[in-house]
Amino acid sequence: MPRFDNQTVLVTGGAGGQGSNHVRAFHAEGANVVIGDIDTERGAALVDELGTRARFARLDVTDESSWSAAVSAAERAFGALNVLVNNAGVQNPPAPIENTDQATWSRILDINLTGTFLGMKVAAPALRRAAGGAIVNIASTMGLGGTAHYAPYVASKWAVRGLTRTAALELGRDHIRVNTIHPGVIATPFIHEPAAGATAAIADFYSPEPFAIPRLGEPSDVTRLLLFLTSSDASFITGSEYVIDGGLLLGPALQPEAA
Repeated sequence: MPRFDNQTVLVTGGAGGQGSNHVRAFHAEGANVVIGDIDTERGAALVDELGTRARFARLDVTDESSWSAAVSAAERAFGALNVLVNNAGVQNPPAPIENTDQATWSRILDINLTGTFLGMKVAAPALRRAAGGAIVNIASTMGLGGTAHYAPYVASKWAVRGLTRTAALELGRDHIRVNTIHPGVIATPFIHEPAAGATAAIADFYSPEPFAIPRLGEPSDVTRLLLFLTSSDASFITGSEYVIDGGLLLGPALQPEAA
Protein backbone atom coordinates (compact mmCIF):
# COMPACT_ATOMS: atom_id res chain seq x y z
CA MET A 1 0.00 0.00 0.00
CA PRO A 2 1.35 3.49 -0.81
CA ARG A 3 2.81 5.18 2.29
CA PHE A 4 0.61 8.27 2.10
CA ASP A 5 -2.82 6.91 1.21
CA ASN A 6 -5.58 9.12 2.65
CA GLN A 7 -3.08 11.76 3.80
CA THR A 8 -2.88 15.37 2.69
CA VAL A 9 0.46 17.12 2.16
CA LEU A 10 1.04 20.86 1.73
CA VAL A 11 4.34 21.78 0.06
CA THR A 12 5.40 25.42 -0.09
CA GLY A 13 7.38 26.48 -3.13
CA GLY A 14 5.64 23.45 -4.58
CA ALA A 15 5.77 24.63 -8.19
CA GLY A 16 9.55 25.10 -8.20
CA GLY A 17 12.35 22.72 -9.14
CA GLN A 18 12.79 20.96 -5.81
CA GLY A 19 9.24 21.51 -4.60
CA SER A 20 7.60 20.04 -7.69
CA ASN A 21 9.72 16.93 -7.30
CA HIS A 22 8.44 16.57 -3.73
CA VAL A 23 4.84 17.10 -4.87
CA ARG A 24 5.07 14.46 -7.61
CA ALA A 25 6.61 11.92 -5.24
CA PHE A 26 4.00 12.40 -2.51
CA HIS A 27 1.25 12.13 -5.12
CA ALA A 28 2.78 8.92 -6.52
CA GLU A 29 2.76 7.52 -2.97
CA GLY A 30 -1.00 8.07 -2.70
CA ALA A 31 -1.16 11.50 -1.01
CA ASN A 32 -3.51 14.34 -1.69
CA VAL A 33 -1.18 17.23 -2.51
CA VAL A 34 -1.64 20.97 -2.07
CA ILE A 35 0.85 23.01 -4.07
CA GLY A 36 1.52 26.27 -2.25
CA ASP A 37 3.30 28.84 -4.39
CA ILE A 38 3.13 32.39 -5.73
CA ASP A 39 3.65 31.10 -9.28
CA THR A 40 0.05 30.55 -10.35
CA GLU A 41 0.90 29.49 -13.90
CA ARG A 42 3.35 26.74 -12.97
CA GLY A 43 1.20 25.64 -10.04
CA ALA A 44 -1.86 25.25 -12.26
CA ALA A 45 0.19 23.35 -14.84
CA LEU A 46 1.36 20.90 -12.17
CA VAL A 47 -2.22 20.34 -11.02
CA ASP A 48 -3.22 19.65 -14.63
CA GLU A 49 -0.36 17.17 -14.91
CA LEU A 50 -1.25 15.29 -11.73
CA GLY A 51 -5.02 15.47 -12.11
CA THR A 52 -6.90 13.89 -9.24
CA ARG A 53 -5.80 14.48 -5.64
CA ALA A 54 -3.96 17.73 -6.46
CA ARG A 55 -4.88 21.35 -5.71
CA PHE A 56 -3.08 24.67 -6.12
CA ALA A 57 -3.20 27.34 -3.42
CA ARG A 58 -1.63 30.71 -4.15
CA LEU A 59 0.53 31.14 -1.07
CA ASP A 60 2.70 34.07 -0.05
CA VAL A 61 4.57 32.53 2.87
CA THR A 62 5.22 35.94 4.44
CA ASP A 63 1.48 36.63 4.83
CA GLU A 64 -0.39 34.94 7.68
CA SER A 65 -3.77 35.38 6.00
CA SER A 66 -2.41 33.67 2.89
CA TRP A 67 -1.32 30.76 5.05
CA SER A 68 -4.73 30.55 6.69
CA ALA A 69 -6.41 30.43 3.29
CA ALA A 70 -4.09 27.67 2.05
CA VAL A 71 -4.56 25.47 5.12
CA SER A 72 -8.34 26.00 5.01
CA ALA A 73 -8.34 25.08 1.32
CA ALA A 74 -6.51 21.83 2.09
CA GLU A 75 -9.02 20.89 4.78
CA ARG A 76 -12.01 21.81 2.61
CA ALA A 77 -10.73 19.83 -0.35
CA PHE A 78 -9.47 16.73 1.44
CA GLY A 79 -10.84 16.79 4.98
CA ALA A 80 -7.57 17.13 6.89
CA LEU A 81 -3.95 18.26 6.71
CA ASN A 82 -1.36 15.67 7.75
CA VAL A 83 2.00 16.91 6.50
CA LEU A 84 3.56 20.34 6.02
CA VAL A 85 6.77 20.78 4.04
CA ASN A 86 8.25 24.26 4.45
CA ASN A 87 10.25 24.18 1.23
CA ALA A 88 9.92 27.77 -0.05
CA GLY A 89 13.13 29.76 0.13
CA VAL A 90 15.21 32.37 -1.65
CA GLN A 91 18.91 33.17 -1.86
CA ASN A 92 20.50 36.59 -1.58
CA PRO A 93 22.88 37.96 -4.21
CA PRO A 94 26.40 37.47 -2.85
CA ALA A 95 27.80 40.48 -0.99
CA PRO A 96 29.87 41.07 2.15
CA ILE A 97 27.92 42.10 5.24
CA GLU A 98 28.99 45.74 4.95
CA ASN A 99 27.58 45.90 1.42
CA THR A 100 24.31 44.08 2.17
CA ASP A 101 21.38 46.47 2.25
CA GLN A 102 18.66 46.13 4.86
CA ALA A 103 15.96 45.52 2.27
CA THR A 104 17.79 42.40 1.07
CA TRP A 105 18.33 41.24 4.64
CA SER A 106 14.65 41.70 5.48
CA ARG A 107 13.39 39.99 2.32
CA ILE A 108 15.51 36.85 2.84
CA LEU A 109 14.53 36.52 6.51
CA ASP A 110 10.87 37.26 5.76
CA ILE A 111 10.63 34.40 3.27
CA ASN A 112 13.04 31.83 4.73
CA LEU A 113 12.46 32.35 8.45
CA THR A 114 9.18 34.20 8.99
CA GLY A 115 7.56 32.08 6.28
CA THR A 116 8.58 28.92 8.14
CA PHE A 117 7.36 30.34 11.46
CA LEU A 118 3.97 31.32 10.02
CA GLY A 119 3.59 27.95 8.34
CA MET A 120 4.04 26.09 11.59
CA LYS A 121 1.88 28.57 13.50
CA VAL A 122 -1.07 28.22 11.13
CA ALA A 123 -0.70 24.53 10.27
CA ALA A 124 -0.27 23.26 13.85
CA PRO A 125 -3.99 23.46 14.76
CA ALA A 126 -4.90 21.65 11.54
CA LEU A 127 -2.38 18.89 12.21
CA ARG A 128 -3.74 18.62 15.74
CA ARG A 129 -7.28 18.27 14.32
CA ALA A 130 -5.95 15.43 12.18
CA ALA A 131 -4.71 13.68 15.35
CA GLY A 132 -1.07 14.35 14.52
CA GLY A 133 1.28 14.55 11.58
CA ALA A 134 4.69 15.77 10.49
CA ILE A 135 6.42 19.00 9.60
CA VAL A 136 9.72 19.15 7.74
CA ASN A 137 11.54 22.45 7.37
CA ILE A 138 14.03 22.61 4.53
CA ALA A 139 17.14 24.34 5.83
CA SER A 140 20.62 24.16 4.27
CA THR A 141 24.20 23.14 4.94
CA MET A 142 24.73 26.91 5.16
CA GLY A 143 22.73 26.67 8.39
CA LEU A 144 25.51 24.54 9.90
CA GLY A 145 28.46 26.84 9.27
CA GLY A 146 29.43 30.26 8.01
CA THR A 147 29.56 31.14 4.32
CA ALA A 148 31.14 34.39 3.20
CA HIS A 149 28.91 36.79 1.23
CA TYR A 150 25.66 35.01 2.11
CA ALA A 151 24.93 36.45 5.57
CA PRO A 152 21.13 36.84 5.20
CA TYR A 153 20.65 33.32 3.88
CA VAL A 154 23.01 31.80 6.45
CA ALA A 155 21.30 33.65 9.30
CA SER A 156 17.86 32.54 8.14
CA LYS A 157 18.82 28.89 7.96
CA TRP A 158 20.59 28.90 11.33
CA ALA A 159 17.43 30.39 12.84
CA VAL A 160 15.23 27.73 11.24
CA ARG A 161 17.20 25.12 13.20
CA GLY A 162 16.32 26.64 16.55
CA LEU A 163 12.74 27.27 15.51
CA THR A 164 12.38 23.62 14.48
CA ARG A 165 13.67 22.30 17.77
CA THR A 166 11.35 24.58 19.72
CA ALA A 167 8.37 23.44 17.66
CA ALA A 168 9.34 19.80 18.16
CA LEU A 169 9.21 20.30 21.93
CA GLU A 170 5.90 22.16 21.83
CA LEU A 171 4.10 19.80 19.45
CA GLY A 172 5.45 16.38 20.35
CA ARG A 173 2.67 15.56 22.85
CA ASP A 174 0.18 16.31 20.06
CA HIS A 175 1.80 13.57 17.94
CA ILE A 176 3.27 16.16 15.58
CA ARG A 177 6.90 15.58 14.64
CA VAL A 178 9.13 18.42 13.40
CA ASN A 179 12.50 17.90 11.70
CA THR A 180 14.90 19.67 9.37
CA ILE A 181 16.66 18.61 6.18
CA HIS A 182 19.93 20.37 5.31
CA PRO A 183 20.66 19.93 1.59
CA GLY A 184 24.03 20.76 0.12
CA VAL A 185 24.34 21.80 -3.50
CA ILE A 186 21.34 20.34 -5.36
CA ALA A 187 20.95 20.60 -9.14
CA THR A 188 17.90 22.87 -9.35
CA PRO A 189 17.30 26.36 -10.82
CA PHE A 190 18.16 27.64 -7.33
CA ILE A 191 21.77 26.60 -8.10
CA HIS A 192 21.90 26.95 -11.88
CA GLU A 193 20.26 30.38 -12.15
CA PRO A 194 21.57 33.59 -10.53
CA ALA A 195 19.72 34.87 -7.47
CA ALA A 196 17.78 38.09 -7.99
CA GLY A 197 20.33 40.87 -8.29
CA ALA A 198 23.26 38.49 -8.87
CA THR A 199 25.28 38.12 -12.09
CA ALA A 200 26.43 34.51 -11.62
CA ALA A 201 24.83 31.30 -10.42
CA ILE A 202 26.35 29.22 -7.63
CA ALA A 203 27.01 26.41 -10.13
CA ASP A 204 29.23 28.77 -12.13
CA PHE A 205 31.89 28.80 -9.45
CA TYR A 206 31.22 25.60 -7.53
CA SER A 207 32.68 22.17 -8.25
CA PRO A 208 31.84 19.06 -6.21
CA GLU A 209 35.01 17.32 -7.43
CA PRO A 210 36.95 17.55 -4.11
CA PHE A 211 34.19 15.99 -2.01
CA ALA A 212 33.53 12.41 -0.95
CA ILE A 213 30.67 11.94 -3.45
CA PRO A 214 31.87 14.07 -6.37
CA ARG A 215 28.59 15.17 -7.94
CA LEU A 216 25.81 17.66 -7.43
CA GLY A 217 22.83 16.34 -5.53
CA GLU A 218 19.63 15.61 -7.41
CA PRO A 219 16.17 16.71 -6.26
CA SER A 220 15.23 13.05 -5.92
CA ASP A 221 17.97 12.58 -3.30
CA VAL A 222 16.28 15.11 -1.03
CA THR A 223 12.80 13.85 -1.85
CA ARG A 224 13.56 10.29 -0.77
CA LEU A 225 14.76 11.54 2.61
CA LEU A 226 11.70 13.78 2.93
CA LEU A 227 9.33 10.88 2.23
CA PHE A 228 11.00 8.86 4.97
CA LEU A 229 10.85 11.64 7.56
CA THR A 230 7.16 12.32 6.95
CA SER A 231 6.15 8.65 6.93
CA SER A 232 5.27 6.33 9.79
CA ASP A 233 8.74 4.77 9.39
CA ALA A 234 10.09 7.86 11.20
CA SER A 235 7.52 7.86 14.00
CA PHE A 236 10.17 8.14 16.75
CA ILE A 237 12.16 10.96 15.13
CA THR A 238 11.61 14.59 16.03
CA GLY A 239 13.75 17.68 16.53
CA SER A 240 16.45 16.11 14.38
CA GLU A 241 18.65 17.46 11.60
CA TYR A 242 19.45 15.49 8.47
CA VAL A 243 22.38 16.56 6.30
CA ILE A 244 22.27 15.47 2.67
CA ASP A 245 25.31 16.96 0.96
CA GLY A 246 27.49 14.20 -0.51
CA GLY A 247 30.13 14.93 2.11
CA LEU A 248 30.46 18.67 1.43
CA LEU A 249 30.68 19.52 5.14
CA LEU A 250 33.30 16.82 5.69
CA GLY A 251 35.82 18.80 3.67
CA PRO A 252 37.94 17.72 0.67
CA ALA A 253 38.54 14.02 0.21
CA LEU A 254 42.22 13.07 -0.18
CA GLN A 255 42.57 11.17 -3.45
CA PRO A 256 44.92 8.13 -3.64
CA GLU A 257 47.21 9.78 -6.19
CA ALA A 258 47.70 12.70 -3.78
CA ALA A 259 48.55 10.49 -0.80
